[in-house]
Amino acid sequence: MADFLHELSSRMSSSIEMLWWAAVTLAIAILAALVLHRIVFRILRRIAKASDNAADDIVTARLARPTRYALVALAIVLAARETPALEHVWQRVAGFIMPALVGWIALAILHALVKTVELHNDISVPDNRNARRRRTRLAILSRIASFVIIFVTVGLMLLSIPGVRDIGVTLVASAGLAGLAVGAAAQPALKSLIAGFQMALTEPISIDDVVIIDGEWGRIEDIRTTYVIVRTWDERRLVVPTPKFLEETFQNWTREGAALLAPVLLYLDPMTDIAPLRTEFERQVKAHELWDGRVQVLQVTDATATSIEVRLLMSAKDASQAFDLRCDIREAMLAWVRENQPGAIVRQRFEANGLPALTPATDA
Repeated sequence: MADFLHELSSRMSSSIEMLWWAAVTLAIAILAALVLHRIVFRILRRIAKASDNAADDIVTARLARPTRYALVALAIVLAARETPALEHVWQRVAGFIMPALVGWIALAILHALVKTVELHNDISVPDNRNARRRRTRLAILSRIASFVIIFVTVGLMLLSIPGVRDIGVTLVASAGLAGLAVGAAAQPALKSLIAGFQMALTEPISIDDVVIIDGEWGRIEDIRTTYVIVRTWDERRLVVPTPKFLEETFQNWTREGAALLAPVLLYLDPMTDIAPLRTEFERQVKAHELWDGRVQVLQVTDATATSIEVRLLMSAKDASQAFDLRCDIREAMLAWVRENQPGAIVRQRFEANGLPALTPATDA
């Protein structure tokens, strides 16, 4: 009995000593990895700050966190080679942790590259058509790439679990029926994903495009793989499925350029004198700061028995300026007509010939 207790005590002491040594080794390895990471990235940040290129700062900031944990994992791997107890534990979790770290680093690199490209494609400048096209294509393709990276990462993590791997092998045997079921269930999602990829290639819309869809005027704020965000003029957000832009008709006012024509319709009396009206319109348009100097035309486009339709056509650099220009010119021309040609205001005329004369009433 005494020998058994002595042997048990020896084993416990040996186990405690091994665990203590493993904990000390692990702590030293993690501390060394954190110190090394801090030194390396402090140097990299100084180099990036000294550079005029903002891309260096973006890449350094994006890679800081994932590389920190990757260095810690590498330090644990090196420490596990010298510590059997630590190696036994690490082998159980390495298949789950390493794919996650690799996927995280891949996503960080992808997002850093996307952010860098966006810096070189500024859409705040007036002539931003090419920049908007590049940013749209980049946004869609980067989201598809992110989905692929996450999908592969999760798959590798699940394959490291023996039970999940066995289930996967079992499902392969019935892949025909399973494929049909999954394909039918995932048809809407796959359709939207394919539509997003098709949109990146055909480019029916781009970021900041002015569109009219379902009777709503707005700008393309964001393009996802399955839906598009449209910001309306009154700051609402429309969430539109991506296939809608490929299967249905919509208006894109900035497909090839931002410049637009801005029509204003006035309904005036048929006796209106058009010549002074045209002179005043040309004067107001030329003096307006939003007119881009391309088009200024006044035409009588229709006439009825009671009124004429006068179209004032002008041009502006983009949709927002065209709307403001239309409002300003419409208001100014109506004020001018009211002050200078009050007879041009539409009136209803009645013929009084043949009506009996009215006689004044007499007191009873």
